[in-house]
Amino acid sequence: MTHPLRRLFDHARRYRGELAIASLFSVLNKVFDVLPEVLIGMAVDVVVSKKASFMARFGVREPRDQLLWLAGGTVLIWVCESLFEYLYALRWRNLAQNLQHDLRMEAYRHVQRLELAWFEQRRTGSLMSILNDDINQMERFLNGGANDLIQVVTGSALVGAVFFTLTKKIAVLALIPIPLIVYGAFWFQARLASRYALVRDAAGLLNSRLNNNLLGIATIKAYTAEGFEARQVQTASSDYRTANSAAIRFSAAITPIIRMAILAGFTATLLYGGFLALRGEIGVGSYSVLVYLTQRLLWPMTRLADMTDLYQRSMASVERVMNLLETPVTIGYDGQPLDSLSVRGALSFDNVSFAYADRPTLCDVSLHIEAGQTVAFVGSTGSGKSTLVKLLLRFYEPQSGSIRLDGTPLATFALQDLRGAIGYVAQDSFLADATVAENIAYGLANAAREDVVAAAVAAEAHEFIMALPSGYDTGVGERGQKLSGGQRQRIALARAILKNPPILVLDEATSAVDNETEAAIQRSLDRLVLGRTSLIIAHRLSTVRRAHLIHVLEGGRIVESGTHESLLARGGQYQSLWRLQTGEAALPLPAPRSALMALQ
Repeated sequence: MTHPLRRLFDHARRYRGELAIASLFSVLNKVFDVLPEVLIGMAVDVVVSKKASFMARFGVREPRDQLLWLAGGTVLIWVCESLFEYLYALRWRNLAQNLQHDLRMEAYRHVQRLELAWFEQRRTGSLMSILNDDINQMERFLNGGANDLIQVVTGSALVGAVFFTLTKKIAVLALIPIPLIVYGAFWFQARLASRYALVRDAAGLLNSRLNNNLLGIATIKAYTAEGFEARQVQTASSDYRTANSAAIRFSAAITPIIRMAILAGFTATLLYGGFLALRGEIGVGSYSVLVYLTQRLLWPMTRLADMTDLYQRSMASVERVMNLLETPVTIGYDGQPLDSLSVRGALSFDNVSFAYADRPTLCDVSLHIEAGQTVAFVGSTGSGKSTLVKLLLRFYEPQSGSIRLDGTPLATFALQDLRGAIGYVAQDSFLADATVAENIAYGLANAAREDVVAAAVAAEAHEFIMALPSGYDTGVGERGQKLSGGQRQRIALARAILKNPPILVLDEATSAVDNETEAAIQRSLDRLVLGRTSLIIAHRLSTVRRAHLIHVLEGGRIVESGTHESLLARGGQYQSLWRLQTGEAALPLPAPRSALMALQ
């Protein structure tokens, strides 16, 4: 399997230029970072050797002038080091922020294109963990870890070159620990990878639990389940802590082991180099350079612990993000354009079957809906009513059969154009955390305020909207929690009215509201369905009495079809549902007239 870092670099090709420039600045910063130690050795050499110093070879004979040149060089080197430190920090951080933003938006847009069945098999908290925490973890690595890694490699190469220039014997002694340090870091890294994958999974489960509880806080309070849910969160948090502890036990051991390797290299240089200087085989200045550079070479290796830890956390996160981005989109978005103004609205379902996993929901359903017709679907829970409209919206694809719009298969059209031609009002309509006006104009960015108000009036929502603190500019809160259920439904209905689609789908749009609100919504619906193809799903049969045709579904099949009156006259399942809802079944049959007269 391709390494996560390779997958990330392959995916972010457009940033390779930025990556190269940031890496160059990191290398240049390290070059100027190493030079001060060389200057220290040269200064010691000037003080000890005077006119016979290394600097004298460049024509600067006087020790005073040599020190002035060294001082000027020191200022220049420190200025360059600071400049490149600023430039690499700027480049790496901007690169991290840009890649983080683009990757999050790309992942989110990809998630939006995935079919509804994919979401039903995932926890929302785990998905949030990928889109937020995992991408942030990658950003933290690019912010600092990548630069540290480059500088350790660059520093090792530069210091090694200086060592071999001065004396090969000490160079070998000083560099011996490096392979051991690098091998140890990779050994730990390999064992950290699986542990941090478990950490990210545990973080996703914890996020799922917290997200689920916050969304259901009213139910938790109503059932006094705070203690139970707190224990569930405690268990998830403990699992996360345990997974982290297993990783920490390994990562915490890296630094002490690296320090021991550094101690060996530094001690060898200190002793062996000192013996060579005492015997006059190397100069005092060279010895000073070797001692300082040994520390400069080996001490940054202690950061390998943090780098390895950060790297492995990031790679575990990158793996999850890349897996998400590579999830195939099974319902294609491409197709021929569809202008909603040209849609007549005739619909045909031809032998349509569909099953959730192994549970059949629709079985060979065939029906035709004329353009402009209002058709209702009724039946018991799980009979397949909502599945029909989800197939129409292409939330799912039929496993067999086909659905056609104006004689053309739905899959032929561009998906966004198809959905743009359908107005959808669900039982629990989603409201964004925005103003009332923005929710009515949801998906219609250029809608005029007067059109928004007209839609609200038609949905009989204008009166309660004007009573809100800021009218149409009042925020509705997350998922519209500042409004009642009936108010949310009327805003959702106003949204459908403003969209003015040729096809309207109402999925239990009045089932969760009071009688007064239902009556108001029903009056709006009576006006809304005129002149457009309308599909109404309802449990309350009173809301579908005026439909042109009513289909009764049971077990994924249409068992009865007809008008309200014809279905009642048939005496089948629809009549049973009607009597159950209206209470007619509980009323005594009228007594014969002769019996009434006998009682008088």
